[in-house]
Amino acid sequence: MEQQRTIILNKPLPTVMWQLSWPAIVAMVLYGLNNFLDGIFVGHLISNTALAAVGVAYPLAQFAQGLGTLIGTGMGAAISIWIGADNQDKLRNSFGTVNYLTILFSILVTIPCYFFAEELVYMMGGRGEILTLGTSYFQATILGSFFWIYGLAMNMIIRAEGRMKTAAWMIAVGLLVDVALKPIFIDTMGWGVAGAAWATNISMIIYTLLGAWYYATGKSSFKTNFWSLKLDKAIMKETISLGMPGFIMMVMVVVQNIVVFNALARYGTTIDITFFTAVNRFYILLNTPLWGLMRALQPVAGMNYGARQYSRSIQSYRLFSITGLLILLPFWLFVMLNPEGVLSLMIPGTLFTAEQLMDFRIYMSVLLVLPFVFMAMVWFPSIEDAKPATIISILRQLVFYIPVLLIVPQFYGVRSIYLASAIIDWVIFGIVIYAVIRSANKIGMSSSGE
Repeated sequence: MEQQRTIILNKPLPTVMWQLSWPAIVAMVLYGLNNFLDGIFVGHLISNTALAAVGVAYPLAQFAQGLGTLIGTGMGAAISIWIGADNQDKLRNSFGTVNYLTILFSILVTIPCYFFAEELVYMMGGRGEILTLGTSYFQATILGSFFWIYGLAMNMIIRAEGRMKTAAWMIAVGLLVDVALKPIFIDTMGWGVAGAAWATNISMIIYTLLGAWYYATGKSSFKTNFWSLKLDKAIMKETISLGMPGFIMMVMVVVQNIVVFNALARYGTTIDITFFTAVNRFYILLNTPLWGLMRALQPVAGMNYGARQYSRSIQSYRLFSITGLLILLPFWLFVMLNPEGVLSLMIPGTLFTAEQLMDFRIYMSVLLVLPFVFMAMVWFPSIEDAKPATIISILRQLVFYIPVLLIVPQFYGVRSIYLASAIIDWVIFGIVIYAVIRSANKIGMSSSGE
């Protein structure tokens, strides 16, 4: 732990970023491929309607991921700060709270979601065959909630230690299992969309077992009581406080998708739902390098803040954001110049209209500002100032997205969803930059006053 701490606190930031980021980016791209491959396999091995059903149901499954994110980002941010401050007592007691919250959240999400799966998919806009297939997919997925929550949380905490390579190979193993099982379960076994879900669930079980092995055998960079179920209220409060922005962001994405898919079901057709599912999955896939940078930024910003190196923490946000932009730029140019080619990967044998291709380009236009937004969402909790991230997450969805997407499609049709979404994210970018500057000035003044 001391060696990793010394590197993060003292080596030149570009060197630290390179050492931590490339394995984190690989890890998150591999993790994001689970979602993308669902679309590829379902679209090719079943039907476009099945792809639409998975698109409608998948956002509901993200609620379990949100709970894993709540624990993982909250505890991860806290652990980064504790490592920077050399707080051994909290590090040792951290997993009692992680285990307690995982079991509690798993019970709370699995039971009601399984038994009310059809109602929830209907709420998302699922009708007819989409409702039937979506319910099958969601029920199978939700039975793996414990492993989605625990596996994701542990991997995030491993990354918060700065052990990016370890986190990456664990995800890679899970992905290989997923890729191997998907065609067998979907096609050979004839399980259809449920087979796609079970392949991912089994990969998440492997992923969770690897995380448990890492902590239970003492391979982590800090000593912890892995098997403990003791809830520490102070640690829980800090975890939930620091993890709440990430959780709210995930929940708001679910709420946003409820509004979007209902608008598509009401004012569009099955083709519109299938098209949006494909566009959105490409959008998410292109975001995955940013998720990796976010996880790498967390220990850098958190440890330097914990060690009272405030200026270095601020510099890390700037460096990681610009790097994210440079990474995304070539991929962004490729999809903007060749939308038909990338969309055909998920929706084979389809002739796309000029309007659809324009909607795709509009939706993807915001990728260039997302590095600055995403890095801010992890940087704020890392400097013990989670409030701006929470406010921005709520503002984006409740104030902008939901009212706009409830009203605009009534007058301008489903195509307006793409333009409205892009405009909202450009506005959020401006708000984020303002909030970052305010927080940076505040901790800069704190540093000057010491």
